[in-house]
Amino acid sequence: MPAVMPALTKLGNSDLMVPMLCLGTMTWGQQNTEEEAHAQMDHILEAHGIVFIDTAELYPVPPKLETCGRTEDYIGTWLETRKCRDKVILATKVCGPFMHAHVVANRTVPQADTATCGATSLDEASIRAALDSSLRRMKTDYIDLYQIHWPSRYAPVFGARQYQKVNERPSHSFEEQVKVMAALITEGKIKHWGVSNETTYGMTMMYETAKRLGLPLPVSIQNDFSLVARGFEEELAEACSPLHCNIGLLSYGALAGGTLSGKYLNGAACPTSRHTLFAGFQARYICEATSAATALYAKLAISKGLTPTQLALGWAAGRWYQSSIIIGATTMPQLIDNIAALEVVLDEETLVEIDRIHLLARNPNYTD
Repeated sequence: MPAVMPALTKLGNSDLMVPMLCLGTMTWGQQNTEEEAHAQMDHILEAHGIVFIDTAELYPVPPKLETCGRTEDYIGTWLETRKCRDKVILATKVCGPFMHAHVVANRTVPQADTATCGATSLDEASIRAALDSSLRRMKTDYIDLYQIHWPSRYAPVFGARQYQKVNERPSHSFEEQVKVMAALITEGKIKHWGVSNETTYGMTMMYETAKRLGLPLPVSIQNDFSLVARGFEEELAEACSPLHCNIGLLSYGALAGGTLSGKYLNGAACPTSRHTLFAGFQARYICEATSAATALYAKLAISKGLTPTQLALGWAAGRWYQSSIIIGATTMPQLIDNIAALEVVLDEETLVEIDRIHLLARNPNYTD
């Protein structure tokens, strides 16, 4: 079947054009085999002619010494055999601080002794080491979008919203991080850079620091965003607007780790699903409040002749500030259903009902 090029959107203030579908990869090497990972990339390349891939140096998750970096390895073997680098938009991420020493150990070949490795950091040497290891694993000489996975400084992230002064700590300056990204662009190792799991303060400080120094601006922010985590549409949407910083949103968690698909309703649990295999990992996605809200959204979806997945992804794809949605799947049928759901356009009545439910169960994915 000939490829049908999807509609492309300019990513923030960059010249990079991206499709609404971004292929998530964090299960590859843990829940998915190399063959399955290659099949997913093949499917999208054959169907659309372009593949936008998001990964990270620590994937797959939950991160472990024996699997760390395996996801990027799988991408590298695919790129090497398919010879299609020009048809791929490749995004990856450098770890923020305090991740386990095994991430640092896996940046070298042979693997370093974790006993001699410190925790991850966002100083220049660490960022460069992380990038070089990602380039090696993925068998490419450049990354299209290089992202800071989470901030160097303390910030409430991964479901937390309240800022706690007691958690403040020394961190690497915005200027240091911006200068490293600029240098990597000059060297041709990356084309663009962005942030992830960031707050309005952090994103605007990165932007304003780069602007003040006359260096390349961040072009994207990758944050948790879904029907049950709508925090982005508060101050971040204003700051990221084309009128202001013009930063593109790359959403992850649009199905809340699969919960918004409805597959966990009424106590149902597939033995191979994430929340069954890794109980306690990303618990915010499966907590009582999120499950209760999911039931309300699922009921609305059914009343409109939609699946819960279509409601959740159709709503997310229709937000004016949305540049691309990161979709992860462990099976090919899941991936195909999710891609189709991104094309669903919700009517005004459905959108009003979604907002009504939101007012009744506001952001249950948040932990404080």
